[in-house]
Amino acid sequence: MTRVVVVDDQTLVRQGIRTLLEVAEVEVVGEAEDGQAALEVIAEAAPDVVLLDLRMPRYDGIWTLHELRERGIEVPVLILTTFDDDSLVLDALHAGARGYLLKDVTLEQLTRAVHTLADGATLIAPSITDRLLRAIRAGRSPVGASAVSVKDLTEREREVLRLVAEGYNNREISTALFLAEGTVKNHVSTILLKLGARDRTNAVLRALHEGILR
Repeated sequence: MTRVVVVDDQTLVRQGIRTLLEVAEVEVVGEAEDGQAALEVIAEAAPDVVLLDLRMPRYDGIWTLHELRERGIEVPVLILTTFDDDSLVLDALHAGARGYLLKDVTLEQLTRAVHTLADGATLIAPSITDRLLRAIRAGRSPVGASAVSVKDLTEREREVLRLVAEGYNNREISTALFLAEGTVKNHVSTILLKLGARDRTNAVLRALHEGILR
């Protein structure tokens, strides 16, 4: 059973998420009302995935992501929030989030996202991904895009990018890395967002320029 910690400043929201996830056979092993409390709970509970709200008093979601990275805690973090602001999405990705969903998702979508992150993949709400990629392809870099760089790619994303550079399509990458094709598509979308790249070719060129594919 996948084990999660829920971080949200609203008690009712945390309790509601716990109830829903436990119906779906996902075990909630801890709760926290802000980032500072989350660090303690995560260290003690060692969850497979953290569900993290962004807007919280005192220590918010972005602060929490930075602290997790500073302390070398590599737990996958799924942002679960009501805010779909482009700059927040990119700030969260830059800070190390592996997923980004809005709170209007269904239970099925939430549990799928939890399992996806637990399996080492990434997942961003398609509506957010599509909007950001359209802006990038139209030459309108979303606010915050310049702050994201190649070094922020996970090792799995680097593996996918290396295969993209070799000309593999999504199906071939899924076979080579033993991943579902949908998971590969999620990785490619996240790579494009992190690099502010218009397309796969542009992403490869930027990675070559910064030296990670040599």
